[in-house]
This record gives sequence, structure tokens and C-alpha cells, in this order.
Amino acid sequence: MIIAIDGPAGSGKSSVAKAVALTLGFHYLDTGAMYRAVAAKAMAHGIALDDGVALREFSKSRRIRFAYEEGEVLPSRVFFGDEDMTDYIRTPEVDKAVSPVAGCIELRGDMLMKQRMLGSKGNYVVEGRDIGTVVFPNAALKIFLTACVEERARRRSLQNETRGLPSDFDTILQSLKDRDDYDMNRDVAPLTRAEDAIELDTTNMTEEEVVRTIADMAKDVRDKVCGADGGANDDNLLGIPEELQDLSCYEDARS
Repeated sequence: MIIAIDGPAGSGKSSVAKAVALTLGFHYLDTGAMYRAVAAKAMAHGIALDDGVALREFSKSRRIRFAYEEGEVLPSRVFFGDEDMTDYIRTPEVDKAVSPVAGCIELRGDMLMKQRMLGSKGNYVVEGRDIGTVVFPNAALKIFLTACVEERARRRSLQNETRGLPSDFDTILQSLKDRDDYDMNRDVAPLTRAEDAIELDTTNMTEEEVVRTIADMAKDVRDKVCGADGGANDDNLLGIPEELQDLSCYEDARS
């Protein structure tokens, strides 16, 4: 069973998705961290962030993997190749770099393969911007998480402050507005709500309320449509439309 959580920057997707995974005992797949790892490493290597071909070749030659503590459903570290990128992917520089990187059509094919392979079987909460529309269009539950941009800026400012990162509200607010405009109008996999997604405006909700709401929805879906194992043995690629299945031009992400 796949729970797909999409939404704009600063909507709380990552923290909510992690908490939902913990609540339900699902695995958590952070697709944004995958693009952030590529962006951070590409900048370090001097690769142009809009050079899709170079980014694809750079990514295809390296495996992206998540490390888990024993018995945990949330990954503690993210690796790009052999390098631990965990401490480098949440900086303001990467915040700015990840959108153009994620918008490169050549790179997205390789990343799509990697994401589908990581979440191909079992129970997963997957968050990003095109999970319900492109990556797992057959997800059992699709949530489009949003909030007004001022509230998202407030949350991001507090988050940055706790991490010791620049936290000026006005700067973050403008950055989120710019990011929204870019993500919603880019040519490749623009940010949009899937037709069968449930939109959840969290502007006036606490994180605990959001998590409880999504977890309750997931339990209802699991009880109605999943088997006795609750979806733990589901093939999460089954039923994906044929036009979204042709990945033959990409290398196996396991290599």
C-alpha cells in the first residue's frame, strides 16, 4: 500500500509523512531528499543545475540509498554513491538549487526508476510534488497537503531557526512564492493535485491534527481495499498506466 503526500514547499510534507509512517508502522520514502542529494553533489562538482543530460549521467552512475537504524521505519541517513549527504541537503543553497534540478526531464527518468524500485513492494508513505500524479499514480491514498504561503513561511522560519540556518521571515516568504511559481509552471511534472487526491488545508491545524487525520483515512482505506496483510505484500507498481511504465531507456537503479 502506498500513501502519496504531495504539496508545495513548506507545507510540512516531510514531518507529516514521517509521523504518519511512524503512526502506521509504514516505511517512509523521502523523494525530495533524493533530488536534494543530487543537487548538493552536483553543485560540489560544478555541474550546471539546468544541464539535464549531465545530471542524469551523474546520477545514473551512483546509487541513492537510505540507512535505517535497526527496527526503525524512518531513515536516519541518505547516501549518494558512498557519500553520506544527510547534513548537506537542507541548506538554503540546496533549497534554491533543488527546483531546477528536479525540473530536468532527463534526470527525472532516472530518479523515477530509483523511486519506484525503492517503494515497489510493501507499505510506504511517499512524499514529494508528483507522487500521486506520476511516481505512484495508483497509490491507495493520495493527499495534497497545503497551507497559505504566510503560514508556510512562518513554519520554515521556525524550522531554520532551530537548525541554526538563516530564518528571516520576509526572505523565506519571497523564496516560497518564487518556488511555488516555478514548481506550478515548470514544463516537467509541475506541482498539481491529482484528480483523486484529497486536499488538506493545514493552515489552522496542528501537526498532530494533520497526522491523525491522514492516519485515520489510511486505516479506512487499508481496511476496505487491502488484503489480510494490510498491503504489506502488495506490488505497488501493479496497475500503473502503460504510458508511465516504459523505463527501458534507463539503467537499472540497482546497478
